[in-house]
Amino acid sequence: MELTGEEPFAGFGLPGVPGTDGFWAAARTPASVPVPDGDGWTTLFLRRGSEAATVGFESWSEPVPLRRWGATDCWYAKVHMPARLRVTYRFLVGDAAYADPLNPAGAGGDRSVAATPDAPPQPHWPTVGADDVLPLPRTRLRWTSERLGGRRSVRVHAAGGGGPLVLLLDGDDWLYLHPAMTAFDSAVAGGGMPPVTLVFLPARDRAAEFGCRPELWEAVRDELLPLMAESGVPAEPGRLVVAGQSLGGLSALYAAVEFPGLVSRVACQSPSVWWAPGAAGLADPVGGPLGGALAARLRGRPDLSGLRIAFDVGEHERRMLPHCALVEELTQQAGATVRVSRSASGHDRAGWRQALLRDVAWALAQAPVVGT
Repeated sequence: MELTGEEPFAGFGLPGVPGTDGFWAAARTPASVPVPDGDGWTTLFLRRGSEAATVGFESWSEPVPLRRWGATDCWYAKVHMPARLRVTYRFLVGDAAYADPLNPAGAGGDRSVAATPDAPPQPHWPTVGADDVLPLPRTRLRWTSERLGGRRSVRVHAAGGGGPLVLLLDGDDWLYLHPAMTAFDSAVAGGGMPPVTLVFLPARDRAAEFGCRPELWEAVRDELLPLMAESGVPAEPGRLVVAGQSLGGLSALYAAVEFPGLVSRVACQSPSVWWAPGAAGLADPVGGPLGGALAARLRGRPDLSGLRIAFDVGEHERRMLPHCALVEELTQQAGATVRVSRSASGHDRAGWRQALLRDVAWALAQAPVVGT
């Protein structure tokens, strides 16, 4: 689409002269139009200011510089996006990062979420602005771990009065960036899943804690779960779901294989199954053997017949897909009950979050929530 004339953005539904107060009062972006040959979307980003900036995307594209419209305060970028994409982004100005003030959908104070018009809806996830403060669970446990070292705050929320434990790895992201507490409350209230007790487990050192090592899961078994029982946390014994993403997804899978008495239900999104000892320090960590250390372990055919596991991967994660596909197959061959899906995203929580709700419900053998 050529941008010409006094109203260059009218084709995106944004009439008016760029840089005028009237233009900015009506401007809402991102705005997308179909690519003429049907190959995805052209998406317009706008920013008002005097300094040059770029649009930084999370794990999907290299940063895209904004161009200035004439001598105005209007900066813009046209970005080609594939069909079915939801992505987190922010404006980068020097060393600072900002959410998009023209976009009501935020993810924390300095991030926004863009979605192409054909991206599937995400029922139960409210639109949250960058300046909004997300509600926090009232219950907070102070966990001092001998095995892991240090202290951490573990938030607990009884959705619908509480039920099976759902351990959310990278819990701070689900507390402060994406409104998981509200989303689970909505899903339970709507009948999409049974009442659950959410446990938001923060990571202090993701690389150390989420590799294929036993310390985290020994600490959960021997320290955290007893602490929760002593604190009167409402929980249904024997039904623990672990939900993790990226390295957290790898750790959840590892726990299911190596700690079957503890973890028998898993919901993982884009697990980092490329991982092998030392791989994270390589120039191309994803370029190693398919399935990494976990695939090597699964080839030994551990008995996973008691495991229910839901896999989800962003359909635009081209290099992750072969790794995950192999682990999905090997897990099924080892006897697990497996569900496989692909989300309209790259490596990005904004795209995975509906799968989180759906797959936790499935792991509990409940009918899936809206938005399968």
